Amino acid sequence: MFGIKTAALPATLPRLLGLALLSAVAWSASGHELDAEQKRSRALLENLCGRCHAVGKTGQSPNPLAPPFRAFGEKLYDTDMVQRLQDGLTTIHPDMPTFRFSRYEAAAAVNYLRSIQRSR
Repeated sequence: MFGIKTAALPATLPRLLGLALLSAVAWSASGHELDAEQKRSRALLENLCGRCHAVGKTGQSPNPLAPPFRAFGEKLYDTDMVQRLQDGLTTIHPDMPTFRFSRYEAAAAVNYLRSIQRSR
């Protein structure tokens, strides 16, 4: 059947399944790896925001009142989020400094933040 000897099938099948599983795991892991721009953006955000916020996919925020960036969710899909970062994001929190990003930095930061959002 299909050029495969039936006697060889039981020995070959586990190897094929193992190879398929290994390929799927490798493909899945690479899909979650940050690209160079995202890594630069994470470093920028860690420098500017990391004293209060958890900037990555895991971990607690150093300031319990500061939400982890991975929980921003829908806020990142506002059409003006990049512009808000360029203008200087302001909040109701008096301890949060105002940062102004270049257009490139703002777009890259939003791209990074979108990449780390936890599943819904």
